Amino acid sequence: MSEHRATVEWKREGEFVYASYSRMHDVRFESGIAYSGRAAPSNIPKSAPSRPGIDPEEAFVAAISQCHMLWFLHLALEAKLVVDQYVDEAAGLLDRTWMSKVTLRPRVTFSGAAPSEEQHRALHHRAHEKCFIANSIKSEVTVEPTIDHR
Repeated sequence: MSEHRATVEWKREGEFVYASYSRMHDVRFESGIAYSGRAAPSNIPKSAPSRPGIDPEEAFVAAISQCHMLWFLHLALEAKLVVDQYVDEAAGLLDRTWMSKVTLRPRVTFSGAAPSEEQHRALHHRAHEKCFIANSIKSEVTVEPTIDHR
């Protein structure tokens, strides 16, 4: 078992009223990495201050994509496949009160012999089964992999 931590910090700047309070905040990790967070642009009134940042829904989708990719790379290595590049254009569907579906669209480039489409899909299926994040949520996660033949 392991524990993972993040620090999320917000400070009031000005009046604390719906139309103008800042939704901006900072997210820091034990590794020293930090990023600016915010509410999704569609949830921020035009009268409230805003700056670039990552909203929690984007971070949720990214966490699922990252977890899947890390397992896929591990499994590909075990299968003696050489991966040159992995790009995932992941997307999440936010229904009224929950993230109902996340679609991963990994495009993988291999060096040397690439797996068959069936073997490729099987690797992604195994990666999905092993992903800690995907195993921790009730959202539907679908994977639509492609092999990038360069």
